[in-house]
Amino acid sequence: MSNIKAWKLISLFCLFAVLMGCQSKEEQLQQTIQESIKKADTELSQLGTALDNGNVRNAVLLKEYGELLKKQQPELTKVVDVITLDATRRGALYSGLTQRLKDIKGTYLIPPYEDTLHSIDLLRDASKPTLFSDALTDPINMLADMSKGTLARVGAISKQAEGEGVGNQMVGNPNYGNWQTNSNGISFWQWYGMYRILGDVFDRVEYGSWSKRRKYSYYNDYGRSRYSSPKQIKTQSALETRTRQTYQRQGKQFTSPYASKKTGASGLSRSSYTPPKSRSSYSRSSSYNNSSGSVRDSGSRTSRGVSRGK
Repeated sequence: MSNIKAWKLISLFCLFAVLMGCQSKEEQLQQTIQESIKKADTELSQLGTALDNGNVRNAVLLKEYGELLKKQQPELTKVVDVITLDATRRGALYSGLTQRLKDIKGTYLIPPYEDTLHSIDLLRDASKPTLFSDALTDPINMLADMSKGTLARVGAISKQAEGEGVGNQMVGNPNYGNWQTNSNGISFWQWYGMYRILGDVFDRVEYGSWSKRRKYSYYNDYGRSRYSSPKQIKTQSALETRTRQTYQRQGKQFTSPYASKKTGASGLSRSSYTPPKSRSSYSRSSSYNNSSGSVRDSGSRTSRGVSRGK
């Protein structure tokens, strides 16, 4: 009997040790998350300060493009002012990062912790001034296209080489709008908030057509995983699946907007070409789609400088 009692005691001790080990790992994960949140908070604040002080290269260029375009086409002043907000803390791009961090702070104690850590790591990447500067090439190139060739595209193939498509750089980016589906099951891009004014200037975009003929943009080809929340990625995936099923029922071919990288990226920071990786040893693969790409030949046709972007 004494042997049986000893065996039971040993078993209980082992079970207790296992339970304590699990609890210890959970507590350690939570501590890691809290430390990562503090770092993300600091880095996002530093990015805001860099924007305030004019230390983000493409933020400065975005403002310069805005001033030049308003002089050339005064009738576009209101539209330009909205687009150039991205050079400040008040822009949708920076505000989107702030909201994501706020959401993480409110839910970080809810498992799975590994996904939370990965989300924080992506946000911290997006807060790097070099990556944020790359992300600003989309609004910059939108202004370049609106200038009718007097302003050059940045970090992308020239408009002349790529063809038509003014304003497409910001379409599909949930920081500026979303896809809304009508009663016929057709989805159109809707600008929201202060960006609704863009709907008065640019043609309406239908999802299926855009998906098939989408041109290069930094967000859709390189920045999607870093500049989207998990919820936004999930919404994009659901729309893609729903549209593909609709096309199949109609006997039509559907092409995913993210099936392949579009040509045109050049002169971006090395970080933009590098797949996002977790800083934490606890993180595993998450639901984020990989939006990284390979470096194109530096000799590809690109337009550089403030003018002669035809």
